Amino acid sequence: MSATTHPRPGTRTARVALAALCTAGLALTAAACTNSGTASGGSSSTGAAAAAGANAQQTAAATGAAGPACTYQSYGGSGVPKLTIGAGTKIGFSQSESTTNPFRATETASIVAEAKKVGVTLLQANANADVNAQNSQIESLIAQGAQALIVAPENSDGLAPALAEAKAKKIPVLTIDRTAGTACQNVISFIGSDFTGQAEAAADDLAKATGQKAKIAILTGTPGNNVAVDRTNGFRNELKKYPGMSVVAQQTGQFAETTGQQVMAQLLQAHPDITAVYAENDEMALGAIQAVKAAGKTPGKDVKIVSIDGIQQCVEDVSSGVMAADIETNPRFGPLAFQSLKNFYSSTGVPANVIIKDQHFDDSGLAKQALASGNVY
Repeated sequence: MSATTHPRPGTRTARVALAALCTAGLALTAAACTNSGTASGGSSSTGAAAAAGANAQQTAAATGAAGPACTYQSYGGSGVPKLTIGAGTKIGFSQSESTTNPFRATETASIVAEAKKVGVTLLQANANADVNAQNSQIESLIAQGAQALIVAPENSDGLAPALAEAKAKKIPVLTIDRTAGTACQNVISFIGSDFTGQAEAAADDLAKATGQKAKIAILTGTPGNNVAVDRTNGFRNELKKYPGMSVVAQQTGQFAETTGQQVMAQLLQAHPDITAVYAENDEMALGAIQAVKAAGKTPGKDVKIVSIDGIQQCVEDVSSGVMAADIETNPRFGPLAFQSLKNFYSSTGVPANVIIKDQHFDDSGLAKQALASGNVY
């Protein structure tokens, strides 16, 4: 686990009832995962951004919540000034990575669209995968007058300076897609996926695809954030159920396609008997596919590949048999994030963790259905 003290989201076998979340007012819509992004790995952000903007009223439904509710009165041990989320309010949004990544493009577009809908002034910054830059940018957003912050952390452990600055200025921080800090002390809450549950599903999918016999390479995410830690530990723990499956190599691909391809090429040279790959995000999976092909092997036949994110290109690869399965990480945080801020400034409050609903593409039929309906990004 990472060094965060934030409570870990529940696994697939231990979810909190949806009723708790509905009571908190965070289950915004019954139609989960209905945004129709068109961007693929390595493409520009235009398709995903346009789709998210056009379908801003559609978002992910939350599936569970855990932890005591946090309000502006209890946050940080010292009361935060009451704020009405609407016209005249300045909200800062700190994005961790480039929007050439379809996940980040869709995530940003969702926040922008909902900010426009709510009527707030949105101040934006993008750290481009540099946690030091993100610290500086968050401090700049504060200096520009941000009254509350929505942060997609680049690194779970590296934002202490920015969080300290925000707390000192009594500016609450809501984290999305990665954890950082401690709930209701220097961050309000975490909104995102069940990363351990995703990894467990990936292990089961790979076992199914390989007949429970495989030599596996793991491409891990960026060190120092809870997503990579949970996706590694969850996968390895679930893999204990399958004695015929072993991990022969594990190395970080930095959540990047180019790095993933380079690392996978090296792993195939060192371990030519690799028959399966678990990539902790789709960018690395796309890189792995290219490396497998370059090694003279056929992805989907010689090497089974399972990944997490659910971008359009990888869902298409599941549909065509290039990949065995893909588990979505839903990036459509806008409505949930702004509703959470509204609840924070009321007596309702926000739970320490809000877990959203993700799709699971574990066979070509499900992938084809999602592609036909536009439920991918």
